[in-house]
Amino acid sequence: MAMPEDKNRDKIRDNAQDTNHATNHAATPDANPATNHDAAPDANPATKHNAKHNNSHGKNEDKHRALAAAILPLVGGAGNLTSIAHCMTRLRLGIRDRALVQDDALRAVPGVMGVVEDDTYQLVLGPGTVARVAPEFERLAEEARATAPTTAPDATTAPPPKPAPTAAPTTAADLAAQGAALKASRKAKNATPFKLFLRRIANIFVPLIPALIGCGIVAGINGLLTNLGWAPSLVPALTAVAAGFMSLIAVFVGYNTAREFGGTPILGGAVAAVIVFPGVANITAFGHKLAPGQGGVLGALAAALLAVQVEKRCRKLIPQALDVLVTPTLTVLLTGLVTIFGLMYVAGEVSTAIGTFANWLLAHGGAIAGFVLGGLFLPLVMLGLHQALIPIHTTLIEQQGYTVLLPILAMAGAGQVGAAIAVYLRLPRNGSIRTTIKSALPAGFLGVGEPLIYGVSLPLGRPFITACIGGAFGGGFVGFFNQLGDTVGSTAIGPSGWALFPLVKGNQGIGATVAVYALGLVVGYLVGFLATYFFGFSKQMLADLNAAPDIAAATAPAPAPTTATAPDGPVPPPAAPPGKESAPA
Repeated sequence: MAMPEDKNRDKIRDNAQDTNHATNHAATPDANPATNHDAAPDANPATKHNAKHNNSHGKNEDKHRALAAAILPLVGGAGNLTSIAHCMTRLRLGIRDRALVQDDALRAVPGVMGVVEDDTYQLVLGPGTVARVAPEFERLAEEARATAPTTAPDATTAPPPKPAPTAAPTTAADLAAQGAALKASRKAKNATPFKLFLRRIANIFVPLIPALIGCGIVAGINGLLTNLGWAPSLVPALTAVAAGFMSLIAVFVGYNTAREFGGTPILGGAVAAVIVFPGVANITAFGHKLAPGQGGVLGALAAALLAVQVEKRCRKLIPQALDVLVTPTLTVLLTGLVTIFGLMYVAGEVSTAIGTFANWLLAHGGAIAGFVLGGLFLPLVMLGLHQALIPIHTTLIEQQGYTVLLPILAMAGAGQVGAAIAVYLRLPRNGSIRTTIKSALPAGFLGVGEPLIYGVSLPLGRPFITACIGGAFGGGFVGFFNQLGDTVGSTAIGPSGWALFPLVKGNQGIGATVAVYALGLVVGYLVGFLATYFFGFSKQMLADLNAAPDIAAATAPAPAPTTATAPDGPVPPPAAPPGKESAPA
């Protein structure tokens, strides 16, 4: 599963915009003379090759710009946005007026895998795609704001009222609406101080994920070359590339921590840099010599949090004329001394305890631990508690080179995929839900599970539980091999499913490690499928969900204003009168 938060925080401070003007402007083709020149025929084969490459690149850019242009008016235009950011899989938007957002139309846009509403409005676009669409979306928003009138939008800019839904058997749209309601309910329940704090902690580490992935893959390539004895002169260079970021990760954590909690980011990075400074090896604290990097990311997190508090207190007490000199000096000096003579030692002991406990747990109870972790991970996500695992993952990667927990937790996504395939086969007459599953399955195999969770399994109820059972058995399988001594870990956090294969690492050969992870996925798929196929539906659920539109229309009673929900699953709204077609999903 791709875990989610902001990679960039761009604040949008301008006023409202003309949605129609933005749409027309976004649709204007690019008239770059250079592009037209490259595309022109040429007798030179090299020129033709370059032209073909440029045309292909241009088409991809046009595709991403078109997707951004399709999304912008449906979220109320640039004037309705307070922030634009993205993580590994989602475009995250701050919305000013929620009523201007057209949920159903956004779900119908090709390329949008799903819609999730949390602290921001999130569009699931998938890994790779979101990193290309987000800049185009930001450019379109900037262009729209630059040309928008300064007056507030009137009623003419509001989206047209949504037509009243035509009664029909339960469709993917119904499930999506139920999923959105469940998401909103969970969001309200998760808005506790502790969970909001965990979310802020996650915001510190999520921007580091691309670097962790890139360096992790380079480390895997380097390990493969080392084992095969190939390119020995290249191995030291790859080692430097792969290890450079990890040697300074504490600095980045300190920087992000200060930024997230309202301090000066560079001061957070400065106090965290003390932890990785080689000269701390000459300092003794608590009767022990310190080691560079001792305390790791946890020490950097604590140091930056302390720096933020010191800085804020100084801002209040120091006269404005002296603030620029005294506040940074006191912040770095006081926090640095506390870090050296306290936080480094304490955080180092905590980090060591985390690694020791994780290894002990999987070595002595790997199967049971894997079963519990794989089965409960998605409920932890629903409760917002999964974000507490991010610093633990990062600490394990910093200590051991990989985290042994992520491959186990990734099995939760495998259970969802297996459950979705079973739902597809059990509902042969519900074309709407089957279409949703077909479009979401490729992303599910790559570890992007939100469209399947919120669009299929969670609204149906039982399939979500059976999917968790599949994840439990997959996690138990991987944990069992950890217990046997075949450790399976990941050199980075973020990817899941098939996307995790390039990052898999363990204490055995790469072939054995990859095989264990692959078999774990197969177990998750298979158990999730079987549990859902045989236990995921009651007879009444199957009858309701498989009702053909024409049959339902001929036999249904008069329409009622509301839709009920039965204990075993959703009851479809009354069908339309005979002779009238149902609204397409």
